[in-house]
Amino acid sequence: MKDIKVLGGCCGNCDTVMKMFEAQAKALGVEIALEKVTDMAAILGYGVMKTPGVVIDGKLAHAGSVPSPSRIDAWLKE
Repeated sequence: MKDIKVLGGCCGNCDTVMKMFEAQAKALGVEIALEKVTDMAAILGYGVMKTPGVVIDGKLAHAGSVPSPSRIDAWLKE
């Protein structure tokens, strides 16, 4: 199971990333634990200055934009 955190406040992009992970994980048959992190101190703790951010298994994987579906697929297949 992959532990995925989407970092960001109330922006629509953060919700888009959450939905993309849910859809891609379902399509690939990968089990994930998905969490949205909105606490600014926690977000800054990952070094993210621009959201949305993506943390996979405790490591920052992406920040500042909505990742492509193919990138999400690659992360889920790792």
